[in-house]
Amino acid sequence: MSHDAQGGAGGVLDADEPAWSEEEDDRTAEALRWLREKRKAHRRQKGRDVAVLVYSVVLLGGAYGGGYTVDFLRRIRLGADYSAVGAHVQGALPALFTLLTAALALLAARDALWRGPVVVPAPSVGWLLTHPVRRAVVLRPWFWLSAGVSAATALVAACAAAVVLRVLGLASLGGALLALLPAAVCLPLLAVAAGMAVEHRAGLARFVRRFSPLAVVVLMLLAGQTAAAAYGHRSAVVEQVELWSGPWGWAAQPVVSATGGHAPGRPAAVVLLVLLTAAGLVRGHRDAALVPTAQLRRRAATAQTVSSVMYSAELRAAKLALMDAAADGPGAGRTRRVRLPRPRSKYLVVVWRDLLSLLRTPARPAKALMWLACATAVAALGVQFSGAARVIGLVAALLLGYVAVAALAEPARLETDDVRRAAWSPFRFRTLMLQHAVVPAVLGALLALLAAVPFAAAGEPWALVLMPACAVPFAATAVFSASRGPARLELMFSGVTTPMGDLGPLRFFAWYAAGPLVSVGVLGVVLYGVLRRAPDAGSVAVAAVVAAALTAGLLFFAARAADRLVRPGS
Repeated sequence: MSHDAQGGAGGVLDADEPAWSEEEDDRTAEALRWLREKRKAHRRQKGRDVAVLVYSVVLLGGAYGGGYTVDFLRRIRLGADYSAVGAHVQGALPALFTLLTAALALLAARDALWRGPVVVPAPSVGWLLTHPVRRAVVLRPWFWLSAGVSAATALVAACAAAVVLRVLGLASLGGALLALLPAAVCLPLLAVAAGMAVEHRAGLARFVRRFSPLAVVVLMLLAGQTAAAAYGHRSAVVEQVELWSGPWGWAAQPVVSATGGHAPGRPAAVVLLVLLTAAGLVRGHRDAALVPTAQLRRRAATAQTVSSVMYSAELRAAKLALMDAAADGPGAGRTRRVRLPRPRSKYLVVVWRDLLSLLRTPARPAKALMWLACATAVAALGVQFSGAARVIGLVAALLLGYVAVAALAEPARLETDDVRRAAWSPFRFRTLMLQHAVVPAVLGALLALLAAVPFAAAGEPWALVLMPACAVPFAATAVFSASRGPARLELMFSGVTTPMGDLGPLRFFAWYAAGPLVSVGVLGVVLYGVLRRAPDAGSVAVAAVVAAALTAGLLFFAARAADRLVRPGS
């Protein structure tokens, strides 16, 4: 039996796959030729669909968005001339470039946990790979397709970035394009190669799962450094360490040099980047043929589910599909077996279950803590400004705070994924959902109180009341959003035509994000009024009362929405 009989040109067979001999049983060319013939009409129709999509994007981007783009670039150039925007961007560029490229690497690694560069359609996995064909011939084209699409997208982004650098007066258009070319070509190819390694190796997938929170913390620190550098607080030592810390820094050096920064070793950095990219592509080319069929089958089913539910705007269904894929994927960890004393009162059962759920999945509280840290940093930065900048910072901090508290409300969302699960509860469904707001409200308020301590130490004691007060309506908002029910796609079409088009998508967005829009909007208006002057006891008390009233209103509508889930006619 030949070497390829073990898996088809270096592939690895699953336990349920028969071995075959390449010399006697190879039907690769015949099968692929038959498939090309049978799929000819489908490919032709798919090509038309892609052409229409590209035409629509170009038409909208050129005709509709062209005027806005020109106006945006004109405003940037005026800002660069009169507000030193170019100087701010130049100062922040080393940290900013490192932040963006490191985030790209993390996204590629996380994407490979459920999808990866090699995602074969379900029919091909279920039929083609079960026949005596060489796996490398079937799987490797998908790897190179992912690499080509990523590189093409990066080249378009590089052209846009070059135009921005030219408008800011930091570099000529040709010089900016030439400086961005190594990053635009090598970084997406490296990201695809990294994704291929994670997709193929369970040990590496386990490493990515374990250290993703640490990587997010590093990205948060880079974001803080970027903001500080934009306002003149730079560290030459830290920037040089970043520029030589890996391919994200190597790719940044030509851009830093082209914009007037200090990067004397950029030729060596580019050589290292090219060599690492070539090595990654060679390794990825080999790994592409080694993904087991069972894993390809799971990934194809997950990708098909995610793409189908995205068309119906059911983002929760897409998230559930990703969660299931992460639980069954390579390197998946075990659920922690944590126990808590059982409550003696039935009114504490829901709280007990929610606490137990969070303790057994520590990633949720960790995620809440991470988003709260981001909200605190944004709030600390926003209070230093005035006017529109303060409003933007306040709204961003409130949104991040809502995301933090909503991460603690996952048990409420699990309850509404299938209302039949509530059969265990001795309460009515509306009462059950209201009780799900207790744990995120209490834990969110405690975390917000800890986040307010630095503000109080800096002479702003009002934060000890206002920040925990915001966590309570956010918990009610999360329960209301969980009780929202299936997406109402009929709202996408209003039948009212305006110069901006149909207003249906805006109606659908307003319905879909009603809870966060109301809570963030009301709290933003109230807090801006408090912070506009020196906060006193009266204004802080008014803000707390508004937060309590907002919580009561959101819980009322959450109870009504919960009733509609179990009694659609109500």
